[in-house]
Amino acid sequence: MEKLFETALFTRSSMLNILEKKPYKELVKIPENFRNSIFWNIAHLLVTQQLLCYRLSGLDIRIEEDMVKKYGKGSIATEDVEVSDIAYVKDHLISDMKQTQKDYQKGLFKEFTPYMTSTGIELKSIEDAIGFSTYHDGIHLGIVLSLMKIV
Repeated sequence: MEKLFETALFTRSSMLNILEKKPYKELVKIPENFRNSIFWNIAHLLVTQQLLCYRLSGLDIRIEEDMVKKYGKGSIATEDVEVSDIAYVKDHLISDMKQTQKDYQKGLFKEFTPYMTSTGIELKSIEDAIGFSTYHDGIHLGIVLSLMKIV
């Protein structure tokens, strides 16, 4: 499990670096033939990890519900992004993953509601959720890197 957390933190550090270096207009730009932006992809992985790990374990998520509405599965990306949302994601991207790692090590995740992902992968345990979340982060890093070539 430690390697999964190490990989997730590496991916998120890469995303944080992008958030810190790219100007606002590039972060929120939705290029033609795309459905979302660099920022939406990064915010989306933050939300998804919280839902998969905490909510499916019957625990409170560590992010604001408003973020789930704006950046969760099925949300619609917009170029009208509040600067405070970007700051929020910057603040939580690494710290929430580190907290998940601590909570896992403490044995906080005792229950888990099985979940079928949209990619057809069934999650049956917190370990499955952490593994899938890390995989999901990598997919969205790839999308972000593609978007960076266009904006």
